[in-house]
Amino acid sequence: MASVTVRNLPDEVHRALRVRAAHNGHSTEAEIREILKAAAQPPERVKLGSLLASITHDAGALTDAEAEHFDRIRDKTPSEPLVVE
Repeated sequence: MASVTVRNLPDEVHRALRVRAAHNGHSTEAEIREILKAAAQPPERVKLGSLLASITHDAGALTDAEAEHFDRIRDKTPSEPLVVE
């Protein structure tokens, strides 16, 4: 797990975090983790996989002819392995 150090946090903000943590039955550190998680990963965010699945569902399935067409025109050249120096 990563760790973060927050410098120059105003005393009143730290105090408010401690009070909020105590109110929620958490340590201050756990409360800050919850706040950061909620800010970075809100529950209403659309995940890419879900978005692509809904687009596919809304568009309808490919017909066999369309699937064969895409199979014919796609690039079937094997990819080269990535070389990192």
